[in-house]
Amino acid sequence: MNKAICSTGLRWLWLVVVVLILDLGSKYFVLQHFTLYESIPLIPYFNLTYAQNLGAAFSFLADKGGWQRWFFALVALTITIVLLIMMYRTNAKQKLSNIAYALVIGGALGNLFDRLVHGFVVDFIDFYVGDWHWPTFNIADSAICIGAALIIIESFISPDDKKEVPKTSHSKK
Repeated sequence: MNKAICSTGLRWLWLVVVVLILDLGSKYFVLQHFTLYESIPLIPYFNLTYAQNLGAAFSFLADKGGWQRWFFALVALTITIVLLIMMYRTNAKQKLSNIAYALVIGGALGNLFDRLVHGFVVDFIDFYVGDWHWPTFNIADSAICIGAALIIIESFISPDDKKEVPKTSHSKK
């Protein structure tokens, strides 16, 4: 691997691949073994339930006639490009930032794949209490939420708390 790439956050792209494999693999399993809205209880408070999401988080804009598919695809591509640039500009040793970016990228690409291939996002994780169900989601959504939370947590860490990391050879001097 290129020495400049190894010293940047792009070294963490392996995590994007892991998220994609887990996300797309689980969605493939659901598509092959479930019918729409079929639900299988696994443990109390948790089912696998096949649902299709035409919108974004919590089915936001799901009922808007189809334009949202392309809008959310564009948003996913934009976020992916911006975070890839940020990873390139971040030292590989800044683990928290790079893990967060990789999780968001992996999740965005997983849901982007669904939108482009199926026209909807495959959701299947269903948590509930009594008759109240949290909106059904997937592994990509989980990765995005965890990544976003890590970005927020990282923003609260003062510069003094962060380890000083030397500039990489590709950065401007």
